[in-house]
Amino acid sequence: MEELKKYFTILLLLTLSFTVYSQTRKIQNRPYIDQRRLHYGFTIGIHTQDLKFRNNGYITEDGQSWFADIGEYSPGFTVGVLGELYLNQYLALRLIPSLEFGDKKIIFREKETGEEYKQTMKSCYISLPLDLKFSAERFNNYRPYIVAGICPSIDLGKKKQKALLTKSMDFAVEIGLGCDFYLPFFKLIPELKFRFGLADLLEKKRNDLTDMSLMKFTQSIDRVNSRMIVLSFYFE
Repeated sequence: MEELKKYFTILLLLTLSFTVYSQTRKIQNRPYIDQRRLHYGFTIGIHTQDLKFRNNGYITEDGQSWFADIGEYSPGFTVGVLGELYLNQYLALRLIPSLEFGDKKIIFREKETGEEYKQTMKSCYISLPLDLKFSAERFNNYRPYIVAGICPSIDLGKKKQKALLTKSMDFAVEIGLGCDFYLPFFKLIPELKFRFGLADLLEKKRNDLTDMSLMKFTQSIDRVNSRMIVLSFYFE
């Protein structure tokens, strides 16, 4: 995915540039900030929403067979607050209540004729990531880390009467990497994270439909899972 490459390149360049700059020992900014029992901050970022479809090749009465995919990706916006609990020198537990605004552009394509049907799903997620942070030793004013955790979320933006309807509740696992940069007055933390939904989001009972010709799109799919790539900047 092109968006993934862009996000990873940005984070890698930030880390490498600071590493080259910091090869010799320097005076540490805010040397005891990580030993605080609780840390607080906020985050802003961008993300890309994705859906993984399991198409089943369903054939309608008139011989059509439709397949779903994501036609294109567009960036979304993330904002949230950070609470971090110090466990020991290398481990911390993080809770990051967030709002995530974005959309998914879905395209259904008929196998034989190539006919297309498009749908844009706008989403507003309230998510609650709970991550365990594994940090390396601090060197000068930077400290790389990896994170892994879970993320329950609820979508407040779903709309009925569409070709595809997804459930509001989702549950995902996430992994990522980042780096703490210790500046004189605060800590800046760029982070790249990958989220993989575990729940089947497909709403198969379509009592909301008034146009039953749209039911063929739901019948053509067995399962839908969410995926997301998030590039965040934490300020602590």
